[in-house]
Amino acid sequence: MRFVFFICSVLCSLLFAGSPCLAAHAYAQFGDIKYPKGFDHFDYVNPQAPKGGEIALVSPSSSSSFDKYNPFTLKGTAPPGLSGLIFETLLIANFEEPTTAYGLLAEDVIVSADKLSATFTLNPLARFHDGAPVLAVDVKYAFNKLISNEAAPQFRSIFTDVKSATVISERVVRFDFKRVNAELPLIVGNLPVFSRAWGEGKALDKIITDMPIGSGPYKIGKVDFGRDIQYVRDPNYWGKDLGVRRGTFNFDRVLFKLYKDNTAQLEAFKAGEFDYIQCFISREWARAYKGKAFDDGRLIKRELKHGNAGDFQGFIFNTRLDKFKDPRVRRAIGLALDYEWMNRQIFYNSYTRVRGYFVGSDFEAVGLPGADELKYLEPIKGKLPPQLFTQPAPVPPITQLEPSTGETLRDHLRLAKSLLEASGWNYSNGALRNAKGEAFKIEFIDNSGGMGRVVTPFAKNLDKLGIDVKYRIVDSAVLQKRMDVFDFEVISMRNIGSEAPGTELLERFGSKAADTEGSSNFIGLKDPAVDALLESVVTSQTKAQLKGSLKALDRVLRHGYYSVPHWYGSVHRVAWRNGRFEMPTMTPRYYQPESWILSSWWASAANLRGEH
Repeated sequence: MRFVFFICSVLCSLLFAGSPCLAAHAYAQFGDIKYPKGFDHFDYVNPQAPKGGEIALVSPSSSSSFDKYNPFTLKGTAPPGLSGLIFETLLIANFEEPTTAYGLLAEDVIVSADKLSATFTLNPLARFHDGAPVLAVDVKYAFNKLISNEAAPQFRSIFTDVKSATVISERVVRFDFKRVNAELPLIVGNLPVFSRAWGEGKALDKIITDMPIGSGPYKIGKVDFGRDIQYVRDPNYWGKDLGVRRGTFNFDRVLFKLYKDNTAQLEAFKAGEFDYIQCFISREWARAYKGKAFDDGRLIKRELKHGNAGDFQGFIFNTRLDKFKDPRVRRAIGLALDYEWMNRQIFYNSYTRVRGYFVGSDFEAVGLPGADELKYLEPIKGKLPPQLFTQPAPVPPITQLEPSTGETLRDHLRLAKSLLEASGWNYSNGALRNAKGEAFKIEFIDNSGGMGRVVTPFAKNLDKLGIDVKYRIVDSAVLQKRMDVFDFEVISMRNIGSEAPGTELLERFGSKAADTEGSSNFIGLKDPAVDALLESVVTSQTKAQLKGSLKALDRVLRHGYYSVPHWYGSVHRVAWRNGRFEMPTMTPRYYQPESWILSSWWASAANLRGEH
């Protein structure tokens, strides 16, 4: 141990010319590391869990087919599960600490005193599936490929503040940063590493069906190409005895089955074609997750509690289109959504209305801006609407039934009409029209039809304003392509809540991403005030700074009315086949059910014996 520390100290002095630094087994954005060096396992797993058996899952409805084995390029669709099971990263996060990651491919990380670089020493045990060692040149190769034009453009956005990757020695690689950002070591630590041998020298975007060469706990097994895919646990997996891996990924086989729609998925689940499913539609949960198999205990239905931040979900406007450029128009459209009626009639009162972009978290703006927000808002006051400082953070209207409240649907539509008139849209000749006489039309596109029950009553209310709505269902691949090139008017979008939002927001709201095909800036947002706040977010050095800058960002976005907020649930609604699995006694605080099940559950005795 003394020898290792001596080597790290020497390396540190050579790399950073006397700047004080220290090799560590983990990196925390704000310094809070729970598990010590050499820890045995995460608290929420069972280190004695047996290996073996299998689990069959269903792909999300957004992925009804796949046509490649490469998850890093823009064109085409990769199979579900591939990235997390095949490719590993330098550091690995856990379900307890949102801003901390521990060594995986890297056995330690050194962040320079000036915070402008991070150096990773690779674990000498790390091996790719072909038996070759994971070396610094592989890390640099993967990084360079992902920031090139051969990869999907979102990777260039993710790594935009990373200047370069430099090979220091066979197993030491350094990343240099363009600026100080406490999140950057986590970002480069999350770099997916793949072998230089993958594709045999082809450009990354030409690697399509070449079998991936990663270092993860699973390899690709039996495949019905385009439909179902199986992953098999690597019996020689190099990392099985690491503290971050002990007790995890216990199934010998993981199968993903793909179906065309939610109805087919659910019926297949009831018929025993796969083991686990998550429900996102309240009506289905209340009415369709019933029957003999549930009654006699063959299928288990549960609402799992969690401590996650609320997901953002809403109808997103494409503000690249002239008709959606005016915030008054966007606000008017939102006023026509009667959420309270929907919650009573079709949601079984099971949801809470989304208020902002960081709902249910410490980063949600509430009321008037406080001192922690004004610190970031005052310097850009000239770029912001005056009402942002004098009015509470906008929240969706609550539709009342009592006329005396002044908050009925009729009242909301009356306000919407005045907002539309103020922005140049007036009712004429049977439709809402602009000064050119063009009728206001909106196309909602969806890939599953699940939003039809929401769009239909929404459209009826918009029709009262003279707006013609078309709801179009397209194939998943078509929807993805249209989203990639921003060829849509309104889409439904869900962003999973985060306990530590950061650099990914540049991709979602930054001006640079608005013109980058394949980016997540579907809104087309180009706002210097938002860009300034994003800069404050990504350069936050303390939790207090992060909280204040994100609340300010949330407030500014909400005053822009870029979306019609939907709803979120406080539990995970899941179902699984009884007698097939066992789970740890401790449920982690922050988790998505599929990733928790895959990584932490294990096969029952009957499953291990191959009994179905």
